[in-house]
Amino acid sequence: MEDSSAVIAKALEQVGPRLKQLRAHRGVTLSALAESTGISKSTLSRLETGQRRASLELLLPLAQAYRVPLDDLVGAPEVGDPRVRLKASKRNGRTVLPLTRQPGGVQAWKIVVPVSNSTPRLRSHDGYEWLYVLSGHMRLVVGDRDLVLKAGEVAEFDTHLPHWFGSDGTQPAEVLSLFGPQGERVHARARS
Repeated sequence: MEDSSAVIAKALEQVGPRLKQLRAHRGVTLSALAESTGISKSTLSRLETGQRRASLELLLPLAQAYRVPLDDLVGAPEVGDPRVRLKASKRNGRTVLPLTRQPGGVQAWKIVVPVSNSTPRLRSHDGYEWLYVLSGHMRLVVGDRDLVLKAGEVAEFDTHLPHWFGSDGTQPAEVLSLFGPQGERVHARARS
C-alpha cells in the first residue's frame, strides 16, 4: 500500500494534465478561461504544463468555471465510503441536483421545478438536451412549439433552438435532464 505522501504527490502531478484535458474536452480557449476566472493566460498555461503548482486560490475559480467539484480537478483519492453525496443548488428558481460527477461529456441532472417557475425565458446555446418528466407536469417551449409533458413523457431537442422548460403553473415538476454540451445525443439500445 502506498504511503499517503506518495498518493498526494501522484494526485498533484495529475492536476495539470487533468486541467488541460478538461479544457480541451469542453472546447474552451485559454483566453476565454482567463476571462471567466480572472486568472491570467500564462498562469493557466503553467498550471496545465505542471510548471506552476495548483493552489486553492487557482483551483476554486476553475472548479466554478467548469461547474465541477474540486475533487474532480485534483483527482482526490477515493475514500472507503462508496456513497455519492450529491449537492443540490438553486439555478433560475429551480433546485438542480447533478447526477454525474465527471467533467465533460453528457451531463445528467435531476431538476425540481416549482409551480412559480412558469414564465418562459427562451435561450439557445450549443448542445443537445433530453428531458424525462419524473412527476408533475412540465411545460416545454422549443422554437414555436409549446407543449405540456406529464410524468413518463420524454422530449429531446437541439439547444441551438430557442427553448425553455418549467412548470405548467398547476403543479411542480421533477425532471431528469441529460445534456450533451457538444451536441451528443442519447442513444437507447434495446436488448435482443
